[in-house]
Order: sequence, then structure tokens, then C-alpha cells
Amino acid sequence: MPEARGRVLLADPRGYCAGVDRAVIAVEKALEIHGAPVYVRKQIVHNKHVVATLERRGAVFVEETEEVPEGAVVVFSAHGVSPAVHEQAAQRSLRTIDATCPLVTKVHKEAQRFAKDDYDILLIGHRGHEEVEGTMGEAPTHTQLVDGPDDVANVQVRDPEKVVWLSQTTLSVDETLATVDQLKMRFPGLQSPPSDDICYATQNRQQAVKQMAGECDLVLVVGSTNSSNSVRLVEVALEAGARASYLVDYAAEVDEAWLEGVQTVGVTSGASVPEVLVSELLDWLGQRGYPDVETVKAAEERLVFALPHELKQRREALTVDTSAE
Repeated sequence: MPEARGRVLLADPRGYCAGVDRAVIAVEKALEIHGAPVYVRKQIVHNKHVVATLERRGAVFVEETEEVPEGAVVVFSAHGVSPAVHEQAAQRSLRTIDATCPLVTKVHKEAQRFAKDDYDILLIGHRGHEEVEGTMGEAPTHTQLVDGPDDVANVQVRDPEKVVWLSQTTLSVDETLATVDQLKMRFPGLQSPPSDDICYATQNRQQAVKQMAGECDLVLVVGSTNSSNSVRLVEVALEAGARASYLVDYAAEVDEAWLEGVQTVGVTSGASVPEVLVSELLDWLGQRGYPDVETVKAAEERLVFALPHELKQRREALTVDTSAE
């Protein structure tokens, strides 16, 4: 056993949220029901390991629906798609399974409703992110993207008394509120969405990091660079007092030089990260003198989402067909 150098604080909650779990299972069930290949538009969730694992099972990831053969099965990712994508899929006679996270769907419905009432919608989010593109597609003529506080000066609205903000679900709470504060200074009549758009899982994972970061010399976040909520966790750790913080996909990516002089290592993972990757990191740290793991609990998560209705319908149809033989 290596000589003990320090301890690990392990964030709870971490890893898979209900929306990610639902999306990954949706692809697995689609493969069981339909057999390979099952096509997936974009990455089902933003995690290299998850995508590679599903590829080995027969999932084929594409950027756009036009890459999917006519009549094939395609799963829409957890980040959601615009109505235009649904239309393109229908034109190609694709059998669609919509794995959009229900919390993202909620934001889509809010965008539809406010556009119907002729509001200007200010969508707080990151330019180019798939979730943002899907939400803006619900009401493109009514929606403007606001990419952080520095973007507020560029916003133009028709009626300052008829404007509302919505947000990408995976932003940090602090980041969103900073932008909202700036918007309210320009538009005092700005309305808020009927409920907070920041997803519960994003908030809980950030809160756990905030609770432990002040005690940490180093915080390691397991997650991929294209995962917005994982990138935010690194930023939250630094803002909350961690001396250093890094994002890694796998334990093998950790630079041992980062451990120099480190007594306390914080460990967490983004909402699209399977627990096996965290376990591998804890083993790696244990082998390097950090065997003691203490959990820092911020919230209890019990939410589970039902699978997409298309899977249930097709499973029932297959059961009927089999029993008729």
C-alpha cells in the first residue's frame, strides 16, 4: 500500500441524472426491440464513454437526419430538437424515438406559449449548444440568444413590457442569475419563466461542489469537454474556493503533477457520466495515497422519468405480433 498522502471528498449527487438515464436506456431498448443499427442524431448525451459503449452495441451516431437511411429508426438526443428536425424525419419516413429530457421539453413548451402570446423571448445559453438550437427552433422569430452578461448590450426588443427570459437547463445558477440581473437593469418589466429552468440535477451537483470546494486543494470533475454542466462544475469549484480544478474523461488523463502538495482531493462528475468512471478515478487516487473517501451530500435525488412513449408502443405491438403467431 502506498503511503497515505491525504483524503478524498466525494460529491453527492454526482453523475447520471434522470434525463440522461432515460436517454441512454432509450437507445439500449431501441437496440433490443429493433436490432442494430439504430441511428442516433447527435451524441445521445455529452460523454465519450457512453457514446463509445453504445456504438459497440450497434448505435450509429449521425449529425443530421439526412444521414439516416429512409425508414430507419432514429433516436433524438436528450438535448432536444427543433420542430424542423421532426419535419425532416417525417419526410424521410424515419421511425423516431424522442429521448429529449422532460425538463428540456418543459422549456420548449414555455417558448411555444410565450411566442403564441407574442412575447420577445430572451434565451440565456451558450451559442451553438444543441439544447439552445432546439429551443430557439420552437419560436425562431420571437427568440434571441443571450450568451452571458456581456451579451446583454446587444439585445433589442419590440416592447420592453412584453419580454420574458428562459434559459438552457445546464447552466450554472450563478451564471444565469448574473445575466438575468443585467437584463433587468435594461428591461425592468422583464418577466421570469413560471418555474426555474435550471435543471434540479445541475443545481444539486453544483451545490455539492460548493459545499466541499473550500476544503479542497484540488477538485477533479469527470466529464467530457462538450458537456456544458461538467465544464460548469470546474468553474463552480474554482469560484467556491478550490485551489485547482480539472476536467477529465478518464482517470488515466489525470496528471500526477496535479497531486503535488495536495492534501484534500474533491471528486465529482457531470450529469452524463456513468458511475464506473468515478469508481476508476477513486481506485487511481487510492493507489497514489488517497484511500480515504468521505461523502459530501447536498441533496437526495429520487426522480425517475418514464421511457419515451414510442418505445412502449412498439414493445406492445411486438408482443401482440408474437402472440398472434
